[in-house]
Amino acid sequence: MSEETGAPVEEPQLPLKPALEAVLMVVDEPATEEHLAQVLGRPRRELAAALRELADEYTAQGRGFELRQVAGGWRYFTRPAYADAVEAFVLDGQQARLTQAALETLAVVAYRQPVSRSRVSAVRGVNCDGVMRTLLQRGLVEEAGTEPETGAILYRTTNYFLERMGLRGLEELPELAPFLPEAEAVEGDSQEGVPSFDPDAPDPDADDKTEL
Repeated sequence: MSEETGAPVEEPQLPLKPALEAVLMVVDEPATEEHLAQVLGRPRRELAAALRELADEYTAQGRGFELRQVAGGWRYFTRPAYADAVEAFVLDGQQARLTQAALETLAVVAYRQPVSRSRVSAVRGVNCDGVMRTLLQRGLVEEAGTEPETGAILYRTTNYFLERMGLRGLEELPELAPFLPEAEAVEGDSQEGVPSFDPDAPDPDADDKTEL
């Protein structure tokens, strides 16, 4: 309040770009333009323009990081050109990649979601329970309700999956779905040339202790 007039004194607005940088430094997932506009009290159009200007400035300056739009929001990432340096620092020579079994399972979920564990196992032809647990622990897949007919839990990919893949949405997934076998074609022995699937059989590719 002003001592002379009694009118409220408006706080000066912070410079938009530095404010965006400060906020984006502490986010643990991509921040949406709507949320950033609300937090900073700026029109979304002005905020969106500032984000794109920042992204262009970092690229023009050749910075070691970049501001990228992924999974419906914005977040800082290290620039791909410096991936080797970052990997050497973070992993210290150790590999932390998903196994082939986990990658195959994740692909089935991504293209068939929402999908049950039994459907995923049917597509791969082996029990995928261990691999699915790993993907859940990694935050790459999540529960998405239940199947009306059977009550089985359904699974889908997460925003973290989109973020790690560098995708804005599932519509940007490569066109690979037509090459995945139909689950119905591998469920049972009635299909000629298709091996039977034993849901209790272990996944020979999976090892809960060595999924990294």
